Amino acid sequence: MGALGWILGLLLSPWVFVPLIYPGLVSAFAVLLFIIWFERKLAAKVQRRFGPYYVLRHLGGATQLVADLIRYLFAEPIIPEEADALAFVMGPALLFGLTLLPVVAIPVSGTFYAIRSDVSLLIVLALLTLGAAMTLIIGWAGNNKFSLIGGLREGFLSMAYEIPLFVAALSMAAAYGTLDLVDMVEVQAETAWGVALNPLAAFVFLVISFLATSRFPFEISEAESELVMGPFTEYSGIMYGLTMGASYLKYYVLCLLFSIMFLGGWEPVPPQLAAVPFGPGVVVFAKALALMALGVFLRAVYPRYRVDQAIRLAWHYLLPLSVASVFVSMGAAWLGLTGA
Repeated sequence: MGALGWILGLLLSPWVFVPLIYPGLVSAFAVLLFIIWFERKLAAKVQRRFGPYYVLRHLGGATQLVADLIRYLFAEPIIPEEADALAFVMGPALLFGLTLLPVVAIPVSGTFYAIRSDVSLLIVLALLTLGAAMTLIIGWAGNNKFSLIGGLREGFLSMAYEIPLFVAALSMAAAYGTLDLVDMVEVQAETAWGVALNPLAAFVFLVISFLATSRFPFEISEAESELVMGPFTEYSGIMYGLTMGASYLKYYVLCLLFSIMFLGGWEPVPPQLAAVPFGPGVVVFAKALALMALGVFLRAVYPRYRVDQAIRLAWHYLLPLSVASVFVSMGAAWLGLTGA
């Protein structure tokens, strides 16, 4: 019992539980399975398409996910002769790992977190930028013109959306008077949710979440109609599965961050969950999952933007709106509507 108790204590400790279980790797895989199934089923219903929805329809076509997983695991990973082998092979794993990394600074509750820092928001935002650089490296490593163009598109888009994303997030830090994500939730519990305090920042952050994760109408780097699969054209098997899952994983991280900054985080906590150390995190998880469902719904109703349209949207509209959101936060703080 001594060894078993030590193992359980280690697994339930915040610095292990958060990155591995929630909101870490295990929860991320569960979210990937659910959101891919939900996206397929929703698109099939809206667009009246035949497909995975009809494979064992009594289970909603969920077994198609198992078939896809087996196919990815056992398909032959092909490495092109003229590709940079090291970058080509390591790229998908690094992309997936770096995309998941920001969860170490995302709190599960007011007392349960892996890293508590006065600048935890900056830590999450800084770690989020690493994935875009890895996508650019992946596009170059394949030595394929479609891959290179897709990687360059991701580079152009990341330069366009990262600044408005940072400004919108920091505007909320100005409103709450803190860069600590735990303190942000506590301020919202005493005043109002961030989406009510600064709806402009919430709108900018949400749109950029779609843009940064290739959600429709911003599936531009992949763009099957003209770039096959963009940076991931040469990938097959489990390596392609990792690259596909990385965009969903980044969207998951951004939705968690949005839920904490704009939707009150784990507040209000149901009494049944308040006594469990990581119980309040279920509330954040539910809010993030609802946001992800909204994002995948866009696939069924919107066509894809061109790359110049997306860049123009980010520079000409989202950047000025994000700057305006700073003044909205300053006004809310001046009126005494926030804790700043």
